[in-house]
Amino acid sequence: MAWREEVARVKRAAFRDQDYWGRPVPGFGPADASLAIIGLAPAAHGANRTGRMFTGDRSGDFLYAAMHAVGLATQPTATHIGDGLELIGTRITAPVKCAPPENKPTPEERDNCRPWLIRELELLRPTLRAVLVLGAFGWQAALPVLAACWQIPRPRPVFGHGVRITLEAQDDGPPLHLFGCYHVSQQNTFTGRLTPEMLESVLLKARQAAGIGAPPR
Repeated sequence: MAWREEVARVKRAAFRDQDYWGRPVPGFGPADASLAIIGLAPAAHGANRTGRMFTGDRSGDFLYAAMHAVGLATQPTATHIGDGLELIGTRITAPVKCAPPENKPTPEERDNCRPWLIRELELLRPTLRAVLVLGAFGWQAALPVLAACWQIPRPRPVFGHGVRITLEAQDDGPPLHLFGCYHVSQQNTFTGRLTPEMLESVLLKARQAAGIGAPPR
């Protein structure tokens, strides 16, 4: 909390004339989404500045361009709240709600924020059919959260890019399709570890598993 507020007060020079959000960042997307994308945490000068997940930084540029390409977003860019961007059948959230120092959240921060993610997924439960997790940290954070509504296999599934697992429901509801994908951090996208084609491929599979129709041509 102290870090996110310090960043919002000091600011980056390029954004010195802007008012930073500087608070916990809520999920973004429709409340009846059938696909959820779980990231890591708000970026200090991205979502912590704009107040919307993956908005205003290069990671978001990479993610939303791919989402638009596969029909999950109405436009390929995300610069600020009110820019017209809407998500199609998809909600984006994160296990950590506040920007952490060096973009590296701690297990303590993850655990403190866990009830919020549990509640968000519980609210999505009636319509949620697929979850795409970005990165190993998000994967480790998501599994105990998903266990509130779905059965997690033992031993626990290991994260990997392109991993796909079907989780049976704890009740009589439909199963959940769980996907893993490398995080859209610059460390991955600048080095080619994650390419647009790789991300679009996983997003397309997740979209199909969630039952989101193809965009009109």
